[in-house]
Amino acid sequence: MAQSEVNSYQQEVVELLKQVIEPILKNDIVSLGMVRNLRIVDDYVYLRLYIGSHQQQLKLEIEAKLSALSWCKKTYIQICTIPGVKITIGISSGKGGVGKSTTAVNIAAALSLQGAKVGLLDADVYGPNVPQMLGLGRADVEVIHTPTGDKFLPLEVHGIKLMSVGLLAEANRPLAWRGPVLHKIITQFLNDVEWGELDYLLIDLPPGTGDAQITIIQESPICGVILVTTPQQVAIADVRRNIYMFRQVGVPVLGIVENMSYLICGDCGSRTYIFGSGGGEQLTKELQAPLLGQIPIDSRICNGGDTGNPIVISEPASPASEVFQQIAIAIGLRFFARHHANAYRTSDHF
Repeated sequence: MAQSEVNSYQQEVVELLKQVIEPILKNDIVSLGMVRNLRIVDDYVYLRLYIGSHQQQLKLEIEAKLSALSWCKKTYIQICTIPGVKITIGISSGKGGVGKSTTAVNIAAALSLQGAKVGLLDADVYGPNVPQMLGLGRADVEVIHTPTGDKFLPLEVHGIKLMSVGLLAEANRPLAWRGPVLHKIITQFLNDVEWGELDYLLIDLPPGTGDAQITIIQESPICGVILVTTPQQVAIADVRRNIYMFRQVGVPVLGIVENMSYLICGDCGSRTYIFGSGGGEQLTKELQAPLLGQIPIDSRICNGGDTGNPIVISEPASPASEVFQQIAIAIGLRFFARHHANAYRTSDHF
C-alpha cells in the first residue's frame, strides 16, 4: 500500500472517530486524547483506546463507526485502562517549586471530604514528597496476589489511597534513575497497583517536559491535566512549554491553579500581590481553559505539608482551604455533574 493511500485511509479513520462522543466530557474521543498509536497496516486498523474503567462501551461505538469502512477487514482495539479507576487526572507544572505536590495533596483531600473515592499516585520520581505531606515515611508496601498478577497495595491516609516511590526508597538517597530503568518503574506504578474502586486517580507528575513526563502521559489513561503555576512571568513561560507538550500528545488542559497568588492581611483582610498578579488569568485567556482557583499565601499550607496534615483537613474554614474545596467542586461538576448536581450546585467553575 502506497504511503499516500495509508495517509488517506488514516484521515478517513480519524474523521469517523471524531464522531464518537465521550458522554461525560461532551467531546470527541480524538480531541480528548483517548485515541493513540493509530496505525493502518494493509487492510487492518490498529489503535489504542485510553479510557476510564466505566467507559468500556466506547469500544463498541468505535467498532460500529469503523464498520462503515469498505476497505477495512478488521479493527484491532487495545483497551488501556486502570482497573477500577473511573477518572485519571494529571497535576502538572512547568517547573519545580510552585507547589504542585501540595496542590495535588489538598485537591485529593478536598475530593475525599466531599465523598469521592480518591487515589493519589506520586509519580514525581525525582522529588517524591507526597508521603511526607500525608504523614507517611518509608513504609513496607504490601504486595498481594491477584488474578492478573502480583500488585502493590496502596497505603490509605486521610481517606486517600496513596502509592509513591517515596514509600519504597531509602530516606535522603538520590533517585538517580535513567532511561529503561525509569521507564520500567513508571509503567510498573501505573499498571501494578491494586487501587480498588476509585472515582478519581490524581497523578502528581514530575515538573517539566522530560522523558518521565512523556512516559507517564503516553502509558496512562489521563483524560486531562490541571496546571499549577505562580503569578510570575518566569513561571508562566515554563507552563507554556508544558502546555505545548500536552497538546503534542493530545491531552487536554482542564484548568489552571495559580498558587501563592496573594497575601491576605490579618488585620484588614486586604490582598497584597507579592509575586505580581495576572499570570493565571493570562494563561486562561491564551488556553481558553478556566482559572480553577487562586491559592493565597498561608504559612499553614506549608506547616500542613511538613506535619502530614493538609490544610484542607486541619483548617477547613481557612481561605486557602475554601479555594481547594471549590476546585474539587469544579472537578466534580465536570466529571460527575448528574450524580453530584445537588451537592455542587453552588459552583460555577468549568
